[in-house]
Amino acid sequence: MTATVFDSRICALGEGPLWHPLRNQLFWFDILGSRLLTQSKGEAQEWVFDEHVSAAGWIDRDTLMMASETGLYKFDLNSGERELIVPLEADNKVTRSNDGRADPQGGFWIGTMGFNAEEGEGAIYRYYRGELRQLFADITISNAICFAPSGDRAYFCDTVTKQVMTISLDATTGWPLGHAEVFVDLNQDNLNPDGAVVDSQGNVWIAQWGAHRVACYASDGTFLREAKFEAEQVSCPAFGGPALDKLFATTAAVGLSGDAEGQTYVVDLADVRGQPEHQVIL
Repeated sequence: MTATVFDSRICALGEGPLWHPLRNQLFWFDILGSRLLTQSKGEAQEWVFDEHVSAAGWIDRDTLMMASETGLYKFDLNSGERELIVPLEADNKVTRSNDGRADPQGGFWIGTMGFNAEEGEGAIYRYYRGELRQLFADITISNAICFAPSGDRAYFCDTVTKQVMTISLDATTGWPLGHAEVFVDLNQDNLNPDGAVVDSQGNVWIAQWGAHRVACYASDGTFLREAKFEAEQVSCPAFGGPALDKLFATTAAVGLSGDAEGQTYVVDLADVRGQPEHQVIL
């Protein structure tokens, strides 16, 4: 599996790739650059904001739910206008939003973290039909939020623990049930889990910051294979393309000087299909 450059614009901290299934279009973020990026008909396009933005889900063809350091917003792709849905740690000047993804029930999970990765200052929340509820507290770097195709299991991590967690969900409402358990422990290999996505067979693809790769694990946590990247700091994967057989990945240039760092990549996966990104239901 050979990765090629999908978009050569350099992101200081690329994150949150989202393949919009109605538009057949990839969107992603440069958190430190306060930018939302895309390509439309092969032409580069971007929006710049007055605060950090990090993750999105799709509400309809022309509207995203977008997470920022102060709230969850409706973002109109045609006008570029934002409308606040609900504040997100808006009074906390230490934190910003980070990893996020829509779940199969139409909810949206979003993690926060300190601007300087302050220990335990972040959390993971879920927005669902008008309610924003904190699910997990004392998180340092929220990441790896993704969901099984059946809708009865979620994954997430605090990167500094080097462990990806899993928790059962109510298949109807999507709210967590019971307690989280370790899905994959990467301490022995000294690997840092970052963003993640689940394919249509339930395998979990986890970006591993600093390791030039996205690693694939079976639903029982068994390592299956990897996709390698020239960039060192791979931050988050997403499935896309009309057949959902392409694995996109954002990377980060922060702290590095190589030409490969910070670009957005794509890998063709002939034998793998992703799940369509789920619609956020307000």
